[in-house]
Amino acid sequence: MSDKSDNSVKLFSYKDDVPKNGLGMLIPRKKKRPFTPKSVRKTSSAWAGKTVRVAGFALAAVAFAFVGVSGYGIALQSNQVATPIVSIVDPTTKTISELKFGAQDALSKQNLFTDTRDAFIDEGLTFIEIDITSKNLRYFKKGVLVQSAEVFSVGAAGSWWDTPSGLYTIEKKDDRLFTTVGQAYLPNALIFQSNFVIHGWPTYPNGDRSGNDFKGGGIKLSDDDAHALFEAVAKDTPVLVHKSAQRPDTFVYEPQVPDITTDEYFIADVSNSTILAASDLDRQVPIASLTKLMTAVVASEEISLDSRIWVTSPTFVQSMIPRLSDRASVSMYSLLQVLLLESSNEAAEVIAGEVGREEFIKAMNTKAIQLGMLDSAFIDPSGLDEGNVSTLSDLYTLTKYIQENKRFIFEITANKTVPSAYIGDEFSGLVNFNEIESVDSFVGGKIGETRAAGKTSISLHNVRFKDQDRTLVVILLGAEDRKAEIRSLIQYVTDRFAR
Repeated sequence: MSDKSDNSVKLFSYKDDVPKNGLGMLIPRKKKRPFTPKSVRKTSSAWAGKTVRVAGFALAAVAFAFVGVSGYGIALQSNQVATPIVSIVDPTTKTISELKFGAQDALSKQNLFTDTRDAFIDEGLTFIEIDITSKNLRYFKKGVLVQSAEVFSVGAAGSWWDTPSGLYTIEKKDDRLFTTVGQAYLPNALIFQSNFVIHGWPTYPNGDRSGNDFKGGGIKLSDDDAHALFEAVAKDTPVLVHKSAQRPDTFVYEPQVPDITTDEYFIADVSNSTILAASDLDRQVPIASLTKLMTAVVASEEISLDSRIWVTSPTFVQSMIPRLSDRASVSMYSLLQVLLLESSNEAAEVIAGEVGREEFIKAMNTKAIQLGMLDSAFIDPSGLDEGNVSTLSDLYTLTKYIQENKRFIFEITANKTVPSAYIGDEFSGLVNFNEIESVDSFVGGKIGETRAAGKTSISLHNVRFKDQDRTLVVILLGAEDRKAEIRSLIQYVTDRFAR
């Protein structure tokens, strides 16, 4: 920051919080290149009784999108290290909206949960982190990870042990808690918010250990993990819980579309999220080069589009139209053009290499989680590996994110004029693989094809309905005749709804 009188609080992403062994404990590795956003402020180097503001650079867009103002942050306040208060801080108006102890739906948002956890670590707090979605519990002592444990089961959905996202504190410890509902003993129980419990394996009064039929209990750990945690944790220790928000009901009252042979198809109005026709929304399948849309999203958030990238042409991938082997450097925007228009695998690897291939792939998967794409996984930046998988529902989520936040990506896929603000157009004669023959409504999208995935496609179309131009998204996975199927779907919804 330009004002040297301010002390900066460093904010580290989840990828920097990776433990390593050392002196009998798990210690986060040394953090590299800490990112200090301009909105970060720290009022004092002393912690007790002070306020620390940690910028929520991804918070405003994801966790509190309804506010519509970027630059919000997290504030931690405390009179003692063990009991922080998490608040949302608007640096413009200086107003504070407090996240009080208890269930907090906002913490179901991955960004807010991660930012809060990282702020706790940064300030050297002692706390328990429970990620119900990934079934993992971690215990930090003064910011150092000392225990990581698998969560074997959680309270049944809708039961009083069903633990929602929130910020809690340990209220009670009981080394042999008896639950009258479950009629079993819960060893090494740590109770928070009265009904929520971290415990070891339940045991019935006759000594038998419970099986999968056990109906009571909360966050179940192995006996060894529960005992170690019980011995280490003190009363009033904060408990930070994350459970991903429940997916909206996407049931579609639509008959099978006639003349569609593709098993996985989807068509919706992208502006108002009306699903017009769809097959199984949650079936996970390979997606081929649709992966490159996530590559473009992450690249736009990690790399300046005005920069030039040194090219080390990867020898382990090939592209249908090689363009990078004879170049020493290329503008980032031109790389995106080749990536998205000609589906260049070389461009995908060069882009990932600018950040670090493994770090870039990790960022792709992190972004998927942040967007709620929980049935998606990315193995490489190009989509060549059949381990790059997703669902119609997740790909629709990605499509909406790009359309609402990074529309220039779809504009590139349609080969529209390069904005003057960017350096680009270094390649002549680019071939647009995404265009659809005899479909004039196409305004952007991406295709893919591998042996495992078949033909895949996400395409946007401007179609006139009742004197209004509407933007439809068509998604196909595992198609045999992509162009014919897209034409059939557009014709189907036009016949039904355009009158």
